[in-house]
Amino acid sequence: MSDKPVTLAAVTGAHGVAGEVRLKLFGEGVDALKPHKSFNEGALTLVKIRSDNKGGAIARFAEVTDRTAAEQLRGTALSVSRQALPELAADEFYHSDLLDLAVVTDNGEPVGRVCAVENFGATDIVEIEKPDGKKFMVPLTKQAVPEWDRERLVVAAGFVD
Repeated sequence: MSDKPVTLAAVTGAHGVAGEVRLKLFGEGVDALKPHKSFNEGALTLVKIRSDNKGGAIARFAEVTDRTAAEQLRGTALSVSRQALPELAADEFYHSDLLDLAVVTDNGEPVGRVCAVENFGATDIVEIEKPDGKKFMVPLTKQAVPEWDRERLVVAAGFVD
């Protein structure tokens, strides 16, 4: 869809005293990160990674040698170039493909922009920000979002808040 980097995880804090970090994963689990040795255009080099058995991961980066440095990474997104990722099937997408897309209703009325994509377990949810700053969420189902492309996301009028 685009050439912008794809975020695969984010650092949520330090783990232990030796510089390991806890990660929140945004993909198919810890195995999706293992093939990548470099993140954020080479700023972070992955030395080792393992599951935390809670849906996240514990990682060690060559550039992080102690707990203080690990704590300073809190909130850091771990991204790779799109070219470093496998090809997607026709019905697959990366959440980052939807971010900042213009949103219109199926009647063509402008609504706002996609500001986030979440998944709380049942299905993906798109968060939409209106021009007045108010936000609302819509499930990413065919009924609620009949179509989207690289230019816009179409929401059924009945789902607009």
